[in-house]
Amino acid sequence: MKNSMMTPAEAAARIDAGAVLVIAGSEEALSHLPKGRWIGGTSVYFMTETGGRIDRENLFVTELDAAQEARPVHYQGEDLPSLTMGRYDNGLSVILLPAFSKAHEEFALHGAEYPGLFDQPVMGWVTGVHLDDLGRVTPKVFDGSRGLVFEDGAMVLHVALRADRVADIDILNLFEQDMDGQEITFSESGFKVRMAHVDGAEVDFADWVTAQGLDTRLPLVANYAGALVNASFQSVTPGEGVAFYAPVVAGTSYRIARSPGDYATIFAERAKGDGRQELSCNCILNFLYGEMESKSTGSFTGPATFGEIAYILLNQTMVRCSCMRRRRRQSPEPCAIAPSG
Repeated sequence: MKNSMMTPAEAAARIDAGAVLVIAGSEEALSHLPKGRWIGGTSVYFMTETGGRIDRENLFVTELDAAQEARPVHYQGEDLPSLTMGRYDNGLSVILLPAFSKAHEEFALHGAEYPGLFDQPVMGWVTGVHLDDLGRVTPKVFDGSRGLVFEDGAMVLHVALRADRVADIDILNLFEQDMDGQEITFSESGFKVRMAHVDGAEVDFADWVTAQGLDTRLPLVANYAGALVNASFQSVTPGEGVAFYAPVVAGTSYRIARSPGDYATIFAERAKGDGRQELSCNCILNFLYGEMESKSTGSFTGPATFGEIAYILLNQTMVRCSCMRRRRRQSPEPCAIAPSG
């Protein structure tokens, strides 16, 4: 894979050359691109080789040079659970979902139940907008093969890899459970909750978070057999409830995260490998709370997004996908979500 910030003209040249691309940028910049073998999603926040930046004019382009074939497909409504059906025997699927859309909510709540979801790598992100435009501009996804733009539905690029390559997905989550903190559970799954159980006692969760003076820049963290998955706070409104950027799951044990310290420093220490050869994305909350503008995350570059996807929806996490050389006489091992470092 090859990553680069490009002008719309430079990206158009790669499209016209027949390259298979995943592109992030502003709606205006993406709208100027010709038809071809690409999908795109809106974002103006990026991690680049020179550091974090906000850019409405240029595009972040990842070229999947190990692709033999590629098929962009838009799934919406009742078709969403079938998004794994159109993939190739040896490949991966890159999925883009507009933030706050019906597809975003549906995938977040039920995606793990889709047939065959974990049989082959599924990686992607939730598209967004500049934070100043929230409520005025909707996040979008682009079908480059047909020149269409959508504000709902899943835009998926099914990719067939060369026979000597296999895709692998990993996540880097800098947050861990604070085991000195209280255990938090919920009776219902969803993006918004009113009540919770804290160490077994039922509480109004917004009132409890406010009374505790919790730093809501730190997410709730669940431990799924060693895989740490975050649910990040979106808003806390006493009398109304607590909203999250990813749904909490009923019956799952959560704890507030421990602060990882200086984000850029810790990230550089724990991010292993050559990010220049990988498709990756990082969370807009890490970009903001880690004050990443002009700071570098080493060789790992890509859009800062409103959610990350490694089979399922994640928050405050970096997701990375590499196309590794297949080992001779050995079938690829099943991909698994596991924290790096």
